[in-house]
Amino acid sequence: MQDFADQKARASAWFRHLRDEIVTAFEALEDSHAEGPLAEAAPGRFEVKPTTRTAEDGSDAGGGLMSVMRGGRVFEKVGVNVSEVYGTLGEAAQKSMAARGVPGMEDDPRFWASGISLVAHMQNPHAPAVHMNTRMFWTPHTWWFGGGSDLNPCIEYAEDTAHFHATQKAHLDPHGEAHYPRLKAWADEYFYIPHRKRARGVGGIFMDDLNSGDWEVDFALTQDIGRAFLPAFVPLVEKRRAQPFTEDDRDTQLVHRGIYAEYNLVYDRGTKFGLATGHDPDAVLMSLPPLAKWI
Repeated sequence: MQDFADQKARASAWFRHLRDEIVTAFEALEDSHAEGPLAEAAPGRFEVKPTTRTAEDGSDAGGGLMSVMRGGRVFEKVGVNVSEVYGTLGEAAQKSMAARGVPGMEDDPRFWASGISLVAHMQNPHAPAVHMNTRMFWTPHTWWFGGGSDLNPCIEYAEDTAHFHATQKAHLDPHGEAHYPRLKAWADEYFYIPHRKRARGVGGIFMDDLNSGDWEVDFALTQDIGRAFLPAFVPLVEKRRAQPFTEDDRDTQLVHRGIYAEYNLVYDRGTKFGLATGHDPDAVLMSLPPLAKWI
């Protein structure tokens, strides 16, 4: 199989472009928050630092950019990370990939991966937390795309859920009307917490191992999953960020964050892969909330 150098470069550049758009939009939300809770505070800004991945033999194996905002007017903590990593998968990761049906890992365990990962935890309990990631993975034997986005409100509003899903559907339908219901069902299954017997949030879309045989088609779909994110999420923040809330609302938020953290630490495939392959643990665990509680 060819090394896909051009495709890798294009995918990596797209994830970085999407990161830049989201960071700009989120800082604009901080600047425009003029009334309601924390309106008098200084607007939040992202702190940006490079991340590194170290191979098992100690050699450089890529890295990325971690952008985190803490204690803003609107966002209590939000991270938007991009990465491009490569090297040779260790034995445990090889077995995991083989179990998923990835061919040839025993003979040639080289890999390359790039993506964007975002998690936002909000100041106002009425504003929903959210997760989004898209990625491309390559081995000498195959390639695929994965990712999606899902909404995680601690206080649910049916109209917010409807808007989030409708926006994603509108971006997926041009690629074929079968995509949205399939990816929605996949998200419902993937973001389920077995030990709680409940969903992590109100769902969204999710896919993994996408390889139709046409890289351009699959890349276009992945891009539109990314493009759907801001119009799906930002209007909800604008609607809820100034809404009054009580201590009980805050308590509900913190308990929900505990459930969110349980899922990410126990079940999330990206968390497991990032830690198992030696990526910067601060970047991998960026998804965890700044404060949470358990009953």
